Amino acid sequence: MVRGEGIYLFDADGRKYIDCASATFNLSLGYSHPKVINAIKEQADQLIHVTSSFQTDAINKLSKRLVELSPERITKAHLKVSGGSVANEGAIKMAQRATGKRDIISLFRSHLGQTMMTANLSGNAFRRANSALAIPGGLQVPDPYCYRCFYGQDPSSCNFMCVQRLDDFLEYASSGNVAAIMVEPISGNGGNIVPPAGYFQRLREFCDRNNIKLILDEIQTGIGRTGYMFAAEYFDVEPDAITVAKGLGGSGAQVAGILASDELGGLPSHEHSFTYGANVLSAVAALTTLDVISDPLFLENVRATGSYILFRLEEMKKKYSIIGDVRGVGLMIGIEINDADGKPDSKLTNWLADKAMEYGLVIRTSRYGFGNVLKIRPPLILTMEEAEMICEGFESLIREVSKV
Repeated sequence: MVRGEGIYLFDADGRKYIDCASATFNLSLGYSHPKVINAIKEQADQLIHVTSSFQTDAINKLSKRLVELSPERITKAHLKVSGGSVANEGAIKMAQRATGKRDIISLFRSHLGQTMMTANLSGNAFRRANSALAIPGGLQVPDPYCYRCFYGQDPSSCNFMCVQRLDDFLEYASSGNVAAIMVEPISGNGGNIVPPAGYFQRLREFCDRNNIKLILDEIQTGIGRTGYMFAAEYFDVEPDAITVAKGLGGSGAQVAGILASDELGGLPSHEHSFTYGANVLSAVAALTTLDVISDPLFLENVRATGSYILFRLEEMKKKYSIIGDVRGVGLMIGIEINDADGKPDSKLTNWLADKAMEYGLVIRTSRYGFGNVLKIRPPLILTMEEAEMICEGFESLIREVSKV
């Protein structure tokens, strides 16, 4: 690949692709967004980086802006982190410090990061298989995967069994020393699983009843991806902490943060700060990104283009049997691919993702290729015309496979 512009990526042979993965979901504003690039250039003439022992206008403004845009319970921002994995680790440390407890609950299929701690909290066995030093205190529980419910229930009558049974896990499978539950509002790598309405209200009640902190990993769902600044707003839940990264940089700036309540604030810097955390260049890129995305008309367009793609995919589902389920919010969309028996078909899913490039689409699969969900997550600057192009290209791809 040699060049990117807007939602498009160009390779060395001159071929043009719509990046439906937003460069691993980092480019919320696409490639080379002029406002972000100009902000970085202007800041580079003044100050590129300084030790986080010092304050800077950019970091102070970003901290304040993130808190303003966050749910009411969030009052603090910790920006001395440089990626999603270490943001998640920091939020865990905050919860452990605040509660005096240790263990962390995570969900099946969850992807919380690549560091030793977050990989060991993953809801995927393949992520933990080669870890030489397994971290104790991680407890994985069934996720709200209604299409393939772990408990074999129907969402219309299950009464949120996936939350009800957490008390049993707490009583019989944990050490009785749980500090927090860390949840992706919509599973990023785990198959784009969207919890049913009411799930997070039940989860909040469970946490409050047991003095467990609710941490939302919004590294993929945050900063406008769902058509709301945070998925917490869409799901109407007040978490104790939110972690952000990826799309916060807008057009590729490396920036991350931990947003937390008063109770979780106050973590000493010597316990969690990193070399490229609180980077000034990244901060101005993030501020510019927030200015663009927080415009109500911008978020309205995210919801509109996302709804259109979901509508088109639902129509395709009626025609092509390999599409088992379609789910998503805003421009965070997943398409579940099945075999003739309705079982997950990861081999076909990976083949489709490779074949999609012939149709000018860059598409990622779930669970690092072990899963059976294709992910459609283009930059949030997507127009309705470009949404139509994605749908046309994708249906052409599915049509070819269905003929075979």
